[in-house]
Parts: sequence; structure tokens; C-alpha cells
Amino acid sequence: MSMRKQFVTTVEKKLRLDEKVVLLLGDIGVFGFNKAFTDFANRVYNIGILEPATVSLASGLAQSGLIPVVHTIAPFLIERSFEQIKIDFGYQKLGGNFVSVGASYDYASLGCTHHCPGDVGLLQNIPGVEIIVPGTASEFDSLFSQAYDDGLPTYYRLSERENDNAQNVVIGQANVLKTGSLATVVAFGPTLNYVMPAAEGLDVGVLYYTTVSPFDEKTLRENVAKTGKIMLVEPFYSGTTAYQVMKALEGMSARIEFIGVPKEFLTHYGQAAEHDDAIGLTAKNIREKLEALIHD
Repeated sequence: MSMRKQFVTTVEKKLRLDEKVVLLLGDIGVFGFNKAFTDFANRVYNIGILEPATVSLASGLAQSGLIPVVHTIAPFLIERSFEQIKIDFGYQKLGGNFVSVGASYDYASLGCTHHCPGDVGLLQNIPGVEIIVPGTASEFDSLFSQAYDDGLPTYYRLSERENDNAQNVVIGQANVLKTGSLATVVAFGPTLNYVMPAAEGLDVGVLYYTTVSPFDEKTLRENVAKTGKIMLVEPFYSGTTAYQVMKALEGMSARIEFIGVPKEFLTHYGQAAEHDDAIGLTAKNIREKLEALIHD
């Protein structure tokens, strides 16, 4: 099951079990929620292509004690509606759920208007926002269930690409998948599918993060202390997690490398995998840079 299909299944279950849950769609995912429109007619709405207004509407629902879930494509949900998320949820300290699709350039065939590699970095500027980057459908289901009613604004960054193997994930905690003495590699969300083959046979540790905020500083610090070198593989703009990493490693001496989406417009149309190849977000490139880091 894809993350997007899991989103439908997960939210329909919450609608059934929790009468406080209200779903607001931005003309995206409407077909998938056909049954929910019938079964929960007073709690499922297609607001249309009015994303900022939808976020503000969701904040009103949150103020009345309901639990809003807002869903549309990443650039329209996060970049277009940033002020509303900041003021109506962050400043007001309200809980709500923002579930995107498209990730950085999953919709590469639609061009830059549908790219959004800056979503995570942008939301980091709002105090109190939880940022979740699942790597599989089941991880999304678990993380959503943990956080949907915790009273905080929470962003779930869904992707069309998934890792082959799901992990038992907890919000705010990294998974130690491999230990090593020469370097530590951090994989965020769906990049684990590139990192594991890249690290195979090398004496390196692999940490898996599905939560960007709150960030697990303790696990990172403990593992980097053993190696002194760290490589971060990010499915969003390269260096997005630099502040969290520097804060976690304060007072330590460490060599840091980032691999992610470059801060430039990816203007070619095509498939997401073609962008991966073009920018080096591949197992082969990660392996080469990791070996260079180890031997430097």
C-alpha cells in the first residue's frame, strides 16, 4: 500500500473512532475519500483550491475543540499557506494535522510549480511545529496515530517513493539500524532505500530519522562521538537540518557532509528518478561520497 492510500485508510479509521476528527481537502484526494464523504458527511469537506482559507478554517475548528486534518499538494499546503499556519496555528498554539503529497519533486512531470523541497526548512521557522517524514505507509500510520491529537501543529510529508522495509518508529526518536566506527550516516524518511545499499559492507553506522522536529539530539550525539564523521542524506533541500545537527554536536569536533536537493530550480520535466540521478541522490553517489569521507 502506498503512503497516499494508507493516508485514506488511516484517516477513515480516525473519523470512525474519534468524532472530533474533521477532514478538509484542497480538491486533492477527493476520489480516495468517496466513501468517507458518505459515511461522515458532516466531517469531510472538499474546500477546493483555497488553501490559505482552508488552513484558517481549520484553525477555527481547532479552537472549537475539533481535530482538523488538512490535505493537499505540498507547495500549496505549506508555501502558499505559510502565514496561516504560522499565525493561526503556531502563534495561537493550536493542534492540527497537515498532510501533504508530492514531497520535493515526486510530481516532476508537472514542473517546478508542483515541487516543494523547501517545505521542511520553511516550517522549522514556526516554533512548536512537529515535522514528520515517514519512509513507508505503515510508518505514516503509526506516526499519525501517535500525534494526530497531541495538541500541536503537525506536518506529515508523504512521498510517492517508499523504503523497502518499514521500521518501528516513535515520534522524536531515531532508529539505530547499523553501528560502525568510521562514520555515521543519517537517512531521513524515504532516503533509507539509498543509504542502506550505499553503506553495505562499510564500517559505518546508519541512523534513521522519521522526525525532523522534535529532533533526536541524544542518539545523534552518541553515535557521532564514536566516529567523528557524519553524512546527512536529506530528501529536501541539502543542509535543512544543519541547525539541529550543530546544536546536537555542540562542543564536539566532527566532519559533516550533506547530500540532498540543491538550492536551485529543477526545471526539467520527467520522472522523479531522473531528478535523483541528476542531483546525485542515488545509492551510487552516496557510496562514493561516503568512501571519500571515510578516507579523508
